[in-house]
Amino acid sequence: MDSVHASKENKRAQRWYKFFVYLVLIILAITIVVPIAWVFMASVKSNPEFYGNPWTLPKHFEWNNFVSAWTTAGMGRYLGNSVFVTALALVLLIIIALPASYVLARFKFIGQKFWNGYFMVGLFINANYIVVPIFLMLLGGDQFLQRTLGSTFFLNNLWVLALVYAATALPFTIYLLTNYFRTLPQSFEEAAYIDGAGYMKTFLSVMAPMARPSIITVILFNFLSFWNEYIMALTLIPGANKTLPVGLLNLSAAQKSAQNYGQLYAGLVIVMLPTLILYILVQKQLTKGMTVGGVKG
Repeated sequence: MDSVHASKENKRAQRWYKFFVYLVLIILAITIVVPIAWVFMASVKSNPEFYGNPWTLPKHFEWNNFVSAWTTAGMGRYLGNSVFVTALALVLLIIIALPASYVLARFKFIGQKFWNGYFMVGLFINANYIVVPIFLMLLGGDQFLQRTLGSTFFLNNLWVLALVYAATALPFTIYLLTNYFRTLPQSFEEAAYIDGAGYMKTFLSVMAPMARPSIITVILFNFLSFWNEYIMALTLIPGANKTLPVGLLNLSAAQKSAQNYGQLYAGLVIVMLPTLILYILVQKQLTKGMTVGGVKG
């Protein structure tokens, strides 16, 4: 009787636990979905509708808000700048971090512990804390070029901004990829060597494809970081070649003073939409990359 009673109590506790977990998940989903849905709804409202109940549905869709935000407010140009900087930074990051991570994880060489420790230290340095030294270095480079060549290069340059993004993301990326490569069995490399493949071919044809879930995770995390980055973009791009977060701030200030809230929320949608689409596309691969290591051999 005691065992039956204990079994019933255990099942009851499990039901309450599941109920609590589902309740928390539903509350979290509501707190995330409702603000996003409200921004989308507000982006197609006419300006007079903002002075009534903010939760009322729009009477008709004001798609001109997106047209005005894209052309008049310059969000289309800012979007192109963000796409260019983010894509270039991700390409540079993967080209540098992937082979570096593989070498650190698989080979023994002089200075290996130093480089592992060097990148580990980089994990504890927030890029926003070193934006002033970076700015001063680039400013000094521009001043030197101005004196010698009569032109500047480093500041207000999207290529340089992408390079800075990639450099500041290297510690986290190398740390994550190195740990993933360490979980992969060496039998695959041994089989490739027996078939006559060299180190480079083994890396490109065997090991890099096996690290695909981890690479996708790295790309998504860094994409979100680069896409939403504000402080470095504001500091290193003082001219007109602004990225979306900086351009959105300018749009926010302009439209608030003009009391044109439709364009403001349309600009917010333009900023959010690429990240939402990317997350939907790689959701399964992201989950796999975060939970699956390698099969131990």
